[in-house]
Amino acid sequence: MSLVISDDIVKVSGLSEREFLIEIVIMLFEQDKISLGKASELLGMHRMQFQTLLAERNICVHYDVAEFQEDLKTSN
Repeated sequence: MSLVISDDIVKVSGLSEREFLIEIVIMLFEQDKISLGKASELLGMHRMQFQTLLAERNICVHYDVAEFQEDLKTSN
């Protein structure tokens, strides 16, 4: 499935497309909708880079056994 976000919405946000994507992924991560590994994958960055991004924003990394197991599945 693809999601199309109008240019107007991105423009009004004052963010670049990349920054907009980062904000969406961080929001989904904060709401426990996606795991640390999935968030990193969606942004095309190493998990440690994503963790650094979270730390810069004072966002706690919540990482439990279920997320670890999910990450093991998606890392293959």
